[in-house]
Amino acid sequence: MAIVLALILTLVGMSQAVSAQDETYRFDIGAGIGMSGYLGDANSGNVYRHPGVALNGSFRYLIDNRWAVRGLLTAASLSGDSSDLDNVYPGGEHYKFKSWVYDLGARCEFNFFPYGIGETYKRLKRWTPYLSLGVGCAMSSVEDGTFVAATLPMGFGFKYKAAKRVNLSVEFTMTKAFGDHLDSKILSDLYGIKSSFMKNTDWYSTLMLSVSYEFGPRCVVCNRID
Repeated sequence: MAIVLALILTLVGMSQAVSAQDETYRFDIGAGIGMSGYLGDANSGNVYRHPGVALNGSFRYLIDNRWAVRGLLTAASLSGDSSDLDNVYPGGEHYKFKSWVYDLGARCEFNFFPYGIGETYKRLKRWTPYLSLGVGCAMSSVEDGTFVAATLPMGFGFKYKAAKRVNLSVEFTMTKAFGDHLDSKILSDLYGIKSSFMKNTDWYSTLMLSVSYEFGPRCVVCNRID
């Protein structure tokens, strides 16, 4: 967390030194750190029963004050233990796993309020809640192999503009994996029910604190009165 705080202070200082008061930007680049969780055959209840660590890097295209498109690369550690469950698997066996998941995807973001600083005629707000929805592809590295699955991330967050070009955000994302091997192949068919694209699939979540820095000034349009 000390590294994140140092990065935030550095970006705020840079933003105040180089940005113009009413200048707006087309892109931002950011990084985040937080906590990960898992739901699947080895954990069907509390998503953060066995919390892990999550990291991400992002590139965002700022369409306007309400909409953005964001590319993300996320790495998350997942783990689970079926001995925590009330139900008993066939044969009375207990299963546990540890894995790393790497997810590359794109998301569309919608801000509840027009977000920004300056341009007072637009009634911009320095903070806003937002929703995100996207698609991605995840690769899971577990003891019995490496597996790949399509993903559907669904998120809700809150962002705050700490300075003209610096944004802070907290976001919770729940990601559905269209596959049942993120927690290992052993855990895919414990009840003898064959997995499919939609059935017996795994989920994982992240709770992230992120900081981003805007760049790429937009062209300034002058309003002229005849």
